[in-house]
Amino acid sequence: MNMRFEGKSIIVTGAGSGIGRATAMQFAREGGRVICADLTEGADATAAMIGDAATPLRMDAGREEDVVRAVDLAIGRHGRLDVMFANAGISGGLANIFDTSVDLITEVLRINVIGPFLALKHAAPRIVEAGGGAIVLTASVAGLRSGAGSPAYSASKAGVISLAQLGAQQLAGSNVRVNAVCPGLTETGMTQMIYDGARAAGKGDRLGRLNPLRRGADPEELAEVITFLASDAASYVNGQAIVVDGGLSSSHPFNRQEFGKTAT
Repeated sequence: MNMRFEGKSIIVTGAGSGIGRATAMQFAREGGRVICADLTEGADATAAMIGDAATPLRMDAGREEDVVRAVDLAIGRHGRLDVMFANAGISGGLANIFDTSVDLITEVLRINVIGPFLALKHAAPRIVEAGGGAIVLTASVAGLRSGAGSPAYSASKAGVISLAQLGAQQLAGSNVRVNAVCPGLTETGMTQMIYDGARAAGKGDRLGRLNPLRRGADPEELAEVITFLASDAASYVNGQAIVVDGGLSSSHPFNRQEFGKTAT
């Protein structure tokens, strides 16, 4: 087993399920000491799966005091912070622009954009103190162009890509790299209803059919890319949005929703 994170102090938000859980477990398998942060009891479950190398933390990734608490916990437990994986996010449902309330988009932006912003703001200085490291933000193919998510979700993930670029530039000379990962369809807590519904209808084989690989991703496939970006193997990768979508965004086909008509 490659021990790329031996002795490294790592925070993973949204660690309670899906990509966050798979990545936290991968970090730990490679020697990392992980703060498993999540709003739900999934944080405790993930930490229990990992064992002594993990510490659970219940937190709201979009609240500044909670992010500060996560960073302080990592410093207190491990004496340093080397990697921040800002993964927590919410979907925002399926409403179009005209049916999206201000309250809904405000909450989506709070978690999906302000959360990564706070991760950058508070984690980066402590990673600098440790001599350098990496910050990875979870964006989405929906942030690249329309057709892969709701307006609220898509706009928020475009913001995450911008934060990765801005963070890389504003941390110039610090030896801290900032990148975003852009998953396509992946079986996670956020998409479980879609997967369950398709399987119940006998259409599970149609999931991911729009991408050239003709399937959705497993969270572990995303974890491999994220841990690469957080490792020294990616030492010259900075300010990028790395797409992991089975080839979907090479064309980005979708059923266009016309104004005044319901999507089919």
